Amino acid sequence: MQRHWWLLLGLLALGCKRADTAAPLAVPDAGPSTSTLRAVGPRLLSNATSTPISITGERLTKAPSLRLGPPASLELPLTVLDDQHAFARVPASVELGLAPEVVIEATLPGGSGRAELRFINDTKFPDLVAMAGTNDERVLGVVSTTEDTLYLVDRSTKAVTRVSVGDGPSAVAALGPSSLVVSHLFSAELAIVDTAAAPPVVSRVPALANASGLAVDRDTVFLAEQARDTVSALDATAGFRERWRTPVAPNPRAMALTPAGLAVGSLQTGEVELLDPTSGRVLATTQPGPGTAIVGGTTARYQAFVMNGKAPRALIASTKLGRLFLSSIGPNIGPNPDKMEVSMNGGVASLALPSGSSKGSGLSWQRHLGFGAGVTEALALDDAAGLLYATDVSLGLVRVLDARRLAKSDADAAKALIQEVALAPPPRFPLVRPEEDFNANGRAGPSLHSGPRALVLSADRGTLFVLNRFTGTVAALDVKDAAKGRARVAGQWSVTDVLGQKTRRLGQVLYFADLGRTAMSCDACHLEGHGEGVLFEKTMPLRIYRSTTVRGSRETPPYFTPASTHSMGETAKVVGTRNRFQNPVMTPEEIEALTLYSSLIPTLPNPFVERTGALAESLTLPDGKLGSPRRGLALFEGKADCARCHPAPQYTLDQDHETRGQFIDVGTPRFMPLRPELQNTRFEGFGAPALVGAWDVFPMLTTGLAGLTVQGEAVVVESRFALRVAVERWAPAHGRADQLTPAERDDLLAFVLSL
Repeated sequence: MQRHWWLLLGLLALGCKRADTAAPLAVPDAGPSTSTLRAVGPRLLSNATSTPISITGERLTKAPSLRLGPPASLELPLTVLDDQHAFARVPASVELGLAPEVVIEATLPGGSGRAELRFINDTKFPDLVAMAGTNDERVLGVVSTTEDTLYLVDRSTKAVTRVSVGDGPSAVAALGPSSLVVSHLFSAELAIVDTAAAPPVVSRVPALANASGLAVDRDTVFLAEQARDTVSALDATAGFRERWRTPVAPNPRAMALTPAGLAVGSLQTGEVELLDPTSGRVLATTQPGPGTAIVGGTTARYQAFVMNGKAPRALIASTKLGRLFLSSIGPNIGPNPDKMEVSMNGGVASLALPSGSSKGSGLSWQRHLGFGAGVTEALALDDAAGLLYATDVSLGLVRVLDARRLAKSDADAAKALIQEVALAPPPRFPLVRPEEDFNANGRAGPSLHSGPRALVLSADRGTLFVLNRFTGTVAALDVKDAAKGRARVAGQWSVTDVLGQKTRRLGQVLYFADLGRTAMSCDACHLEGHGEGVLFEKTMPLRIYRSTTVRGSRETPPYFTPASTHSMGETAKVVGTRNRFQNPVMTPEEIEALTLYSSLIPTLPNPFVERTGALAESLTLPDGKLGSPRRGLALFEGKADCARCHPAPQYTLDQDHETRGQFIDVGTPRFMPLRPELQNTRFEGFGAPALVGAWDVFPMLTTGLAGLTVQGEAVVVESRFALRVAVERWAPAHGRADQLTPAERDDLLAFVLSL
């Protein structure tokens, strides 16, 4: 195993100290004629895409550029706002060699002061996140989001062709007989790839950036995007002209065409919305609540205490059964008399679809079939045979289910599982532990190294193709006799080499793995390294907490409320072992790998700044009002008194050793008032969260009560613009927004959205 003990020891050594004010970086007195650099942020950057950065200092009007030292060796032109604030944009594809990360020094030519930026070498870390087959059944298209690549795999010869697409490809779907359409996280375009041409031809058409989900219905492309949280319909016969665009719940990704409309899942609220595919009108919305049936797994006896849903990871509809199937970690269990904490019970839910003239009112959550272990991810359906296929990304399994039983009743659903097929990693793929540690003491097998991410079912319904994210392979399952429990792996072949950063890859396996078969993994709470609503948590004091993002968190220890771990290394050691219930205790090599992987999850580039990286003059807020980020910056640092707890560049006191670990009472709610008698409401103060990336956080506040609210025995969405609630409702103790005019509050919100 590669060694990164320098990283682990450094992260474990970070401490928690108290101080009253933030201490700036010490620099020599340069005099009034030269510029002084104080800070650059965000400090953690991926080289896979272009990232806007902010620069703070003194006399910045005298600074022509920001210099990045080797190996980047770049001069970045500055857009200067005033003497204290400037902005720039780091280009994509900074060459970093082979190391997982490189520290690069930033300076001002002719000025004083310095800052360190950590560049993540993502372009050398293939991440296979999506797969689709062409309608002519010749080719499988596999998306590598970090490489800006679509791999075309010939289904007959297994030959692989690499095709360059846009910045940050996120999803892929079949379009027409031989074309594939690719959406992107960072470039505002769709890539249309004609796979029948030799070589394949790529056409690009304008579309929304920050696209996270994609679905195609004949000549209509549905696109989900997470900057403005919308779904749009594009006409493929008219140059992909937009027919409609509809606001939806935060972070839409999974979508499925159903007989009743377009179903859309929200990663951060757990809701499913049903849209009219011709107009975009919202027809219905649903989420699990108290009494939602849970069949199987450790949470089955707590269905009376369900408070809301968790992220729908995949959706697929059965026309024959009139059902929508959904994969997730299960309904969210709230406070209960047994103090049963954490709601993970990965499985598949059955939702009833409206029929006839009900116009969406019949959308309802029937039941969740929990497997008691693992995290259910991708879905595929053989509607004619009534077979549902589901991958388990944390155990490396494909489960074969009887969809008719799952849709019929709770008693039938308990008998719906037909077979589990383990996807063994390739023979020479490294393991996170010795081979004898697997399939022992109730643990998972070595198949957890595979990470099955996506499924494609052949037209004859005899072959199921599985994309294995961690091993970089595609497996073919013979499912002709799946109804009899005779599905089997018929072959597996490589798409690309994924071991250029071996330790980091094993850390990715560990982040997603459920070795102890407890149903808990890092990804179960922090989906793809981000947040996922609220959780009746696994910490003390035991109460409902917001599931925080891991993105950029390397820069902002300590962790948990109150602090219980003080570095990414300590967190990997404590949480990684506890997720397994000590079965077994993590080895030093595992801690090293998990620390490396989780510490290299960056915050997404802000989509609301200008192309130069500078603050916009005007910005439309999610609720339709207008604000000025530039005026908002002055308010943030002055009249609103935000910078006292949220200083640049990460906008938290926890960004620097001298000021981290301050747990304070800022007047925000101390606990979510859902069955408070069953929670431990002891209060020891809250830490100030980092505001970098706040544009993509829902809900907000430690309790989640900015965005969510309690309604009876359930937790529901109160406002989709959580930031406004966080800023306005609890002033003056939480900042001084009470002293601002309505227009000034809009300016302040526009600035925070731009961080």
